[in-house]
Amino acid sequence: MQALLISTYEMGRQPFGLASPAAWLREAGWAVDCVDAAKQPLGDEAIAGADLIGFYLPMHTATRLAAPIIGKVRRLNPSARLCAYGLYAPLNAEWLRSIGVDDVLGGEFEADLTAIARRLASGPQAPSSSTQGRPAPVGPGAALPRLTFLVPDRSGLPPLDRYATLQRPDGTRALVGYTEASRGCRHLCRHCPIVPIYEGQFRVVQPEVVLADIAGQVTAGASHITFGDPDFFNGPTHARRIVTGLHAAHPSVTYDVTIKVEHLLAHGDLLPQLRDTGCLFITSAVESVDDRVLARLDKGHTRNDFVEAVARCREIGLTLVPTFVAFHPWLTLDDYCELLDTIEQLDLIDHVAPIQLTIRLLIPEGSRLLELADVRQLVGPFDPTTLTYRWRHRDPEVDRLQQDVSALVGVKMAHDRRTMFEAVSALAHERAGRTRAAAKPARDRATVPYLNEPWYC
Repeated sequence: MQALLISTYEMGRQPFGLASPAAWLREAGWAVDCVDAAKQPLGDEAIAGADLIGFYLPMHTATRLAAPIIGKVRRLNPSARLCAYGLYAPLNAEWLRSIGVDDVLGGEFEADLTAIARRLASGPQAPSSSTQGRPAPVGPGAALPRLTFLVPDRSGLPPLDRYATLQRPDGTRALVGYTEASRGCRHLCRHCPIVPIYEGQFRVVQPEVVLADIAGQVTAGASHITFGDPDFFNGPTHARRIVTGLHAAHPSVTYDVTIKVEHLLAHGDLLPQLRDTGCLFITSAVESVDDRVLARLDKGHTRNDFVEAVARCREIGLTLVPTFVAFHPWLTLDDYCELLDTIEQLDLIDHVAPIQLTIRLLIPEGSRLLELADVRQLVGPFDPTTLTYRWRHRDPEVDRLQQDVSALVGVKMAHDRRTMFEAVSALAHERAGRTRAAAKPARDRATVPYLNEPWYC
């Protein structure tokens, strides 16, 4: 039996969401082709020869890009079993079925996908009219399975030099590997797509599996590892085991992680260990510097917490990379200027990818934002074209600024961060009728490590 696993986009990373299920399916006796459509062509022959075709949908962009490919696959191979899996599959289950997907799986998908494959191998299957395996999304209080993972099988994927690279402070570049030490999250941030699927639960990948996956990527040339965990400190003890094992086995390999602001403060005693085991930078979803907005998003931190986290990381010698939802329904032009001024005052201009200054709040199906009365009043019906509940700001000047900043960043992606920031800040302050303080002297961007594909949605 032949399986075809397809990824459409994963922010310049070699897809864990293909390599992990590929290992499970191959162990079950299936031949598996993996195609990262962002990096390699998807041939008609591969489509026509597959009995089971899986689409990995870990984010909004990947899901939208998958739509035309799903249509093509269904036309070329109408008898194949089509599955969609990953965070954004359950959120868009009804839409996916409407365009030809048979099975929709959630976050812990490997066992369910393999079960579908075993049923296919055992004989003809009746057409599916509902999600196979666990219901998706998971109902309140439902427990997710605890999987015993296999070491991801990355054979057949494009080599690491086709993916994003690390730009080191000394100006050199490094090949980057990608793995996941955990999934899900203990927290319930209103805007987060993880919440409707995991509902405050998180699951770990066994340390020996994580370390074996890293070892394979190091052998393939990686000298830096990105951990894709939604929050690396959801399980602090697990995180310590992973970084200790990584550093012991590969002392020259560096890494980066994502950690919530509140965890940076609550587990501050672990930050020196991250530094000493090779952590180059920490990404943190700050989202806003307005306490009212942070409360609405249920982020669990305040503006002052963010400021304190910046200071702690700087004192310890770790680079903090904040990300933001820069445009949202509660923003004013003055608020946007305040965000930019705060970034500048905290000396974070070189830490912030310009695309972060353009991010507009997405409201997907299942979002906890829809619990807020003012959000429900603001949004229109679900839009299957954008896969979101579309909204317009009550002040059209805010929407116009977002469009203009996006256009500005889009045509100047090659510019250095400080030059780009200066242009955005000048535009925003002019629109708000505010006088901008004199800019601080420019710093060399090379002093801040970063990945050269900074998209985040």
